[in-house]
Amino acid sequence: MKRIILLLETSRAFGRDLITGIVRYSRLNGCWSFYKEPIDLKSSIPNLAHWKPDGIIMRDTMITKELLKLKVPTIFAPHFIHYPKNIPIIITDSSSIAKMASRHFIEKGFKNLAYCGFHNIVWSEERKYYFNLFNSECGIKTHNYVSSYKISTDNWEKQQEHIQKWIKALPKPVGIFACNDDRGQHVLEICKLMGLKVPEEAAVLGVDNDPMVCEFTDPPLSSILLNTEFAGYEAAKLLDKMMRTGNITRGKQIIVAASHIVYRQSSDILAVDDKYLRLAIKFIKDNANNKINVKDVVNTTGINRRTLEKKFRETIRRSIYSEIQQVRAELISKLLIETELSISHITSFYNFTDIEHISRFFKKEKGMGLREFRKIHKPL
Repeated sequence: MKRIILLLETSRAFGRDLITGIVRYSRLNGCWSFYKEPIDLKSSIPNLAHWKPDGIIMRDTMITKELLKLKVPTIFAPHFIHYPKNIPIIITDSSSIAKMASRHFIEKGFKNLAYCGFHNIVWSEERKYYFNLFNSECGIKTHNYVSSYKISTDNWEKQQEHIQKWIKALPKPVGIFACNDDRGQHVLEICKLMGLKVPEEAAVLGVDNDPMVCEFTDPPLSSILLNTEFAGYEAAKLLDKMMRTGNITRGKQIIVAASHIVYRQSSDILAVDDKYLRLAIKFIKDNANNKINVKDVVNTTGINRRTLEKKFRETIRRSIYSEIQQVRAELISKLLIETELSISHITSFYNFTDIEHISRFFKKEKGMGLREFRKIHKPL
């Protein structure tokens, strides 16, 4: 039986989901024995060395250097910018996460976008960079929260006051992308204290889809779900290979990518004033499982196609046809991830002629097949 040191947080969805994927691999491929030390890590080093572990999957801890000295196969899930460069790492795909957030707000018609993250934390800074980049490509400036160096991260009262001033100065209505669910909760609490209407004046989106955070905020927080369990499974698979072969896969990255958005009240709004555009978008969403075309959408508004196309391109940066395809692909993705429905069932529900037809459509929109998408993104 392989002995694995597992130092991942259980207080957050990210760590819990990684552990779920790791344990699933262990159960399917030969049972492992796990060592998990929640407290007093420094004093546990002699015990860990005596335990003679075969492998380690870990976050940054106060004993990172000591654990690396054990010289056993290790996979690192870095939280901060400084981490060993010669071992495999589990890392989030900040580009896919930020792109999904940007598209979410732009499709809802927001002209004002903002980012609220944590200073000097690598994944937060990366999400800010890409969110700004994708917004800029659509001609939208991003208002970034810049934390004060004078305020300690432990001083929530001062932080709250600083973020409140920032939110107050933002043009409204505004879509605020929070770097994770914790930050999203902070933003929502401050909006509530300010008497700001959510989502009418400020729509908020987080990352990780931690139910302990998202469902207990007021209003509930929309969040980007990541395929973290799949990454945990892949990390365990790689560690198993390293332990069996003795070959350390230097520089290997296990990517945690954005899966889809779990919509809740905090961003459930269409920030579009134009009544024709609102009518068209609602018609598409309500009829996405049918074989609707551009003509159907135009007919429901009562204006000509050229005018409606212009409204779509100016506001949500897509054609009417692209919007129909996008909405259908997202709804199919949701069924693949959140249900056990067979491909043939989904095919008939969305009125495709056959599985080959829906497969071609989905691969064109998502860049991968239906089964591959489900394997990567569906929780194990």
